[in-house]
Amino acid sequence: LCNTTAIRISTVGYLWRNCLFLMQSLPLNNGYRFSQVELKHLPELAQFILAHRESAVTLLEAPMGSGKTTLCNAILQAWGSEQSGSSPTFALIEEYHGIQGKCYHLDAYRIEDEAEAYDMGLEEYLEEGCPMWIEWGGNVRSLLPYELGVVYIRAESEAYRTVEFYPRLAVNEIQWNHE
Repeated sequence: LCNTTAIRISTVGYLWRNCLFLMQSLPLNNGYRFSQVELKHLPELAQFILAHRESAVTLLEAPMGSGKTTLCNAILQAWGSEQSGSSPTFALIEEYHGIQGKCYHLDAYRIEDEAEAYDMGLEEYLEEGCPMWIEWGGNVRSLLPYELGVVYIRAESEAYRTVEFYPRLAVNEIQWNHE
């Protein structure tokens, strides 16, 4: 077993390091970059994201099949949800309860226009202030809060991902369809 430690990195925040945690991490301007992320690293990455988020809403931006839902499931587990997360593509939004309270997972992939998101009550969900993880956020961008968190995922190979996490970005700073 190995001890988990935290080290201070300038004004960016705390960075966790674990000697068994082979995922490499670097502080970015207002964010963090994790390279060589494997499936086994997702619990630690999810805990890091939860510990460092600054906004109730966090987007998961990545191409289809890059691991958005898989990472969101790890976040839900770290949140303390007893329910297994699944892609809410057909339900669009799923509500989860954990030891930290209520949170939502929205998959906006099938939302064809923002009027549809408005009709399903997205604004009311956002106004609740509960944590919300949104996939395909570009489909609902005019309804999003001005500032939110963003996680970019890029597949480097079948086994490895690069993940960039920004705890707070303005909507106009988001790289939509990030690859």
